[in-house]
Amino acid sequence: MSQVRQARLVAIVIAVAGALWVAAQWLVEPSSRYAALFDLMALAAFVWAFAVTWRIWRRTRRPER
Repeated sequence: MSQVRQARLVAIVIAVAGALWVAAQWLVEPSSRYAALFDLMALAAFVWAFAVTWRIWRRTRRPER
């Protein structure tokens, strides 16, 4: 997958995860199990996005062969 497509996918994942997390916090009460589930899902999406972003950044810093 090209770096541009990966970066676009990361941006979409961050935007959707953030929007869904905010909506979930508004819909469910903070002390419910569902709130914790949405927190963990958002955290997983952000960790994945960070890992992919890190990999893209490392590829751009690699010297050309």
